[in-house]
Amino acid sequence: MDTVYIETSIISHATAWPSKIPAIAVLQDQARRWLESEAPKYQLVTSQFVIDEASRGDPDAAKRRLNALQNVGLLLPDPEIEAIADKSVSGCMMPPKAKLDALHVASAVLSGVEYLLTQNCRHIANATELPRLYRLLEDLQLPRILICTPAQFLGDPDDDI
Repeated sequence: MDTVYIETSIISHATAWPSKIPAIAVLQDQARRWLESEAPKYQLVTSQFVIDEASRGDPDAAKRRLNALQNVGLLLPDPEIEAIADKSVSGCMMPPKAKLDALHVASAVLSGVEYLLTQNCRHIANATELPRLYRLLEDLQLPRILICTPAQFLGDPDDDI
C-alpha cells in the first residue's frame, strides 16, 4: 500500500468551517472528499511539524485538526531533515520564510513516502518550483516522491456524467 504524507493545509482545510470565499470553499471540499474517498486506499503519515502547526491558533479549530490526525501515523524524526530543508531553501526552491514547508518536503522524502499531499501551491506544489526541487532531490540521490493536491487524485466531478 502506498504511503501519503498529509501536510497541514489538508487538515486545516478539511476541518475548517465552510468558507464564504469560493476558491477556499473549493479547497475545503477537495480536502474533505479526498479524506473520505481516497484516504482509505493509502497508509497515511505525517510529521511532528504538522502536529505542531495543527496545534496552533484557535483552541476549537486546533482540537478539530488534531482529532482529524488521530489515526495518521507519525514519522520518526531524522537528523538529515534540517540539512535537506536548508538545501531546498539555499537552492532557491523555496524562500527562507518557507523553511517549514521545506521541512515537510524533507520529512516526507527521507521517510520514503510515495506522495506528499498538500494544498500549499505557493511553496510546495508549485509548478514552477517543483522541477527544481525534484532535480535537487535527484542530485542528492534521495527517493522519488510525487508532490500533489487532492484535485489530482479526485479528477473532475463532472467526468462521471
